Amino acid sequence: MRHVLAAAVITVPTEVTQRALGYPSLFLLVLIGALVPVIPTGALVSSATVVAVHQTAPLSMAMVFVVAALAAFLGDMALYWLGRRGMESRNGSRWLAAIRDRAPEDRLAQAQQKLADHDVVVLVMSRLVPAGRIPVMLACLMAKWPARRFAHGNGPACLAWAATYQLIGVLGGSLFKEPWEGVAAAIALTVVISVAPALWRRARSATR
Repeated sequence: MRHVLAAAVITVPTEVTQRALGYPSLFLLVLIGALVPVIPTGALVSSATVVAVHQTAPLSMAMVFVVAALAAFLGDMALYWLGRRGMESRNGSRWLAAIRDRAPEDRLAQAQQKLADHDVVVLVMSRLVPAGRIPVMLACLMAKWPARRFAHGNGPACLAWAATYQLIGVLGGSLFKEPWEGVAAAIALTVVISVAPALWRRARSATR
């Protein structure tokens, strides 16, 4: 009994500390990653989910989902607002230039065509396609979508994105006993998912 109580005393502060530091860190990193896509936000969500799987708190999984989806939504909306300001400005803006630099002409043309054909559905799916978010966002900017219309599609997109990468984390956390093993597996899987489409496009262009 003494050993059980000692383990509980050690475990509870550890989990409390993880939650106190983990959720704000996850929120900030996903928010920044939405604005400046140099942070692998999908891997962050999957890794946070792995840690949540191994915790005893009943709402850990739900908190990771809510925090990730909310941060992604706010980051997307902030970037869209900055992009709209650039579109309305005579000289543009560095944010709009950054969005255009991350949207190749061929991907932008595809996004514009799909947006014209399928409207909001394309925006919802854009976050689930590696490197698909920025071209679709730029297509919405060029189509002069108001922020409210963009938000209507971006909300479900962020929910679907968070759920997808959380599922990857659940798989990683369930297959391995140690959290670090699950985190490593989740990161490896998210990297494969993000890199595979680009490799496929290069392979197709090389065979033509």
